[in-house]
Amino acid sequence: MSINLAVFASGAGSNAEKIIDYFNHHQSKKNIRVTLIVCNKPGAGVLNIAGNNNIPSVLIEKERFFRGDGYVPVLKAAKIEVVILAGFLWKVPTALVHAYNGKILNIHPALLPKYGGKGMYGNFVHEAVIAAGDAESGITIHVVDEQYDHGHHIFQAFCPVLPGDTPASLAARIHTLEHANYPRVIEEFINHEIED
Repeated sequence: MSINLAVFASGAGSNAEKIIDYFNHHQSKKNIRVTLIVCNKPGAGVLNIAGNNNIPSVLIEKERFFRGDGYVPVLKAAKIEVVILAGFLWKVPTALVHAYNGKILNIHPALLPKYGGKGMYGNFVHEAVIAAGDAESGITIHVVDEQYDHGHHIFQAFCPVLPGDTPASLAARIHTLEHANYPRVIEEFINHEIED
């Protein structure tokens, strides 16, 4: 049985690249493969990563995504079974949540439920964590529902917030956690939730 993943990304695509590397190039992960990259920004680095790995990409448009079909027919035509959000900054519309109910994962660069919600992404998250004086931060991988950063948590990993940390230095530690854990957690989720 083959499981096709679509990775949605908005930027440079470092998480997307790690996921592609994990599933498409290194170990035979029960035929789990990234077979589509979906992006909402022309010229984003993730589109180059898709091209370099011979993976088709779709550049989506806001009106159709939010008020149209959510690109569900495109995903179904590509036989996508699981959607992975990897630095994708748009809220997932209801049409897509319903079509892939329980089969959309997101990674958030903080320990949800803290520092989640609209506008909480990238350095905005790290600035808020540092400003609050928190001793630790981390990542949360969760199932996507119709609210920002709200769905069932399936994994968290932690790292210290060090004295003198800047948003950039904290972000570097968070990226390390993301890259080390996201592909493996996706695989475990698929093995437990999708194939059983």
